[in-house]
Amino acid sequence: MDITLICLLVGGLVTGFSKFSVGGMGLLILPILMIAFPGPEALGIIVPIYVITDLMAISMYRSQIAWGVVARLLSLGVLGVVLGGWLLSGVDAQQYTLMLGIMIVGILALGIVLDRRPASFMRHPFAAYLTGFLAGTISLIANAAGPIVSLFMLEQKLSKESYVSTRAWGFLFINLAKIPMLWYLGLMDWQSTLISLQCLPGLIIGAVIGYWVLRRLNLNQFKWLIRGMASIAAIKLFALG
Repeated sequence: MDITLICLLVGGLVTGFSKFSVGGMGLLILPILMIAFPGPEALGIIVPIYVITDLMAISMYRSQIAWGVVARLLSLGVLGVVLGGWLLSGVDAQQYTLMLGIMIVGILALGIVLDRRPASFMRHPFAAYLTGFLAGTISLIANAAGPIVSLFMLEQKLSKESYVSTRAWGFLFINLAKIPMLWYLGLMDWQSTLISLQCLPGLIIGAVIGYWVLRRLNLNQFKWLIRGMASIAAIKLFALG
């Protein structure tokens, strides 16, 4: 089987699993696709499959949506997307690979630090606007806003169903906002969108597995598994850079 198709199927599998469970696997998806699509071009492949999985998720999780949380996140999220596009416009493939590796390590370190310290500040109204802004920027550049959004969501003390629903709606709007920016930067077009559709078989399988696992999940073990795999991905990116 062609390596490009393998990367697309595995990327779709991880995307579907992440979106239908607790998320946080965006750190892995971009490095996987960059094996076949080096540099920021991989972002144009990811966004369409993210929008598809977001639509699948919101069709399944239609209740207990915390719309107030979504609104606060998005108020500065679009501005973050614009800033991310501006930062992305000035880098080449090698610089982008190195920058992505640094961002992954930084996000992993932040997650570990906040695990060991109270994150009650995330309940402050200002935290929602800051989280939304950072999520928009990081999501456009590195597709890795999941951990910071997940941390914010967990501190809102939502039920598991409300957490998944609210998170799905928030990321749907952020991913839709990324499309015109990526199109403008030349990282996304109709051809890249058609390539994205090859992820669909893996995406559907991953979604089914994620939906099943969500009901049987040991969150702490899952979290460290993701961190371990993301660390390996970061090391590979530094090697490529």
